[in-house]
Amino acid sequence: MESIKVVEHMDRHPVLLEANMSLATAVDKLLQNKKLGAPVIDSSGALVGFLSQQDCLAVMLKSSYHCDLVATVSDCMKTEVLTVTVDESVLQLAEQMLQNKPKIYPVLDGQKVVGTIDRTAVLQAINVSMQECYLAPV
Repeated sequence: MESIKVVEHMDRHPVLLEANMSLATAVDKLLQNKKLGAPVIDSSGALVGFLSQQDCLAVMLKSSYHCDLVATVSDCMKTEVLTVTVDESVLQLAEQMLQNKPKIYPVLDGQKVVGTIDRTAVLQAINVSMQECYLAPV
């Protein structure tokens, strides 16, 4: 089971945001794709931050009182981001998810964001593996 790798279960087509993108555009992308958050990348595809729906809420709520949403992604994103690599074990990630609370992790290959993996994908990977254990001949 240790051989289950992140690359086998990651979302290979994640929503990617740019720091200079308007917050309104970023929120639209998150909502259209039903994502709780997304990596923020630079022009070379390197990770520079992460924007979650929760990060957007406070800014949008405050802006709603004055109808003046002028924020950009860089105004709201977190710059300290927990990540995983394509070769990491899903089990190690599951253990990390028990300690740290991010629901979505950007997946890196070198410095470039190549996907994301969330709790649902991790749980699904472990569940499939456990089902194989139960069905394996003795």
